[in-house]
Amino acid sequence: MNQKQDILVIDDEHTVTQAVAKICGSEGMMVATAEHAADALKQLENNEFRLMLCDIMMPELNGFQFLEELVRRGIHTPVIMMTGYSTVENAVKSLTSTGAIAYIPKPFTADELLAIVNCSLRCSTLLEEADSAGLEHSRAMSYVPSPANYYRLGHISWALMEDEGTARIGVSDLFMKSIDGIREFELATTGDELLQGIPCGQATTLDGLTHEIMCPLSGQVIEVNDDASSNPSLVEKDPYFRGWLYRVLPTNPKSDLQWLSL
Repeated sequence: MNQKQDILVIDDEHTVTQAVAKICGSEGMMVATAEHAADALKQLENNEFRLMLCDIMMPELNGFQFLEELVRRGIHTPVIMMTGYSTVENAVKSLTSTGAIAYIPKPFTADELLAIVNCSLRCSTLLEEADSAGLEHSRAMSYVPSPANYYRLGHISWALMEDEGTARIGVSDLFMKSIDGIREFELATTGDELLQGIPCGQATTLDGLTHEIMCPLSGQVIEVNDDASSNPSLVEKDPYFRGWLYRVLPTNPKSDLQWLSL
């Protein structure tokens, strides 16, 4: 097995693979490319990678089938799915049904790519540390898992259904730890309509990168947690309780919740 490289990017669009290679390469990352899933699987026979970026819509073996093949082969390398906005619904499903770690809509900017790559690499490290610690040593974990009854959109955001038919929305502690150091939040306002899988806010970190907060649940914002908006450290310290972001009136909770994890 060769030395572990940083990133393998899989896309049948040459412009996409070259863009990722150029952007991530400029940050000192080693990037390999593959034009289709079969080529990627062949490369994985002799190489290890810290992270993969994979397009969903590819000929022969699509992104979902590629993820399924990784599971079958026992390959646990984290994967970011790349998708056009028209297939965001599929990207949401990939976080639950096939275990992708994140997704990024195309087209994306250099800053958007670097933000999600850095976040995913850090997230993967935290998950590996948690696995090594084991459940019996959960106090040693460097992040707090979502409490019971919280529905998660991957490792990014959560929704908690309330008795009144409303829902609270926030970000996971793992997401906060993986971006590390919030300078400010930019959030939606009361009355705005949020859509599952589409950004409902942004978190800007101390290094100047902006991280999209993917919405776990569609609905209308009926309340914004102004304390969290004005005091990002509140979200960092208590993301599941006092640090919630929105209270929403869900549009179609039964349909949305089926794609979230408990």
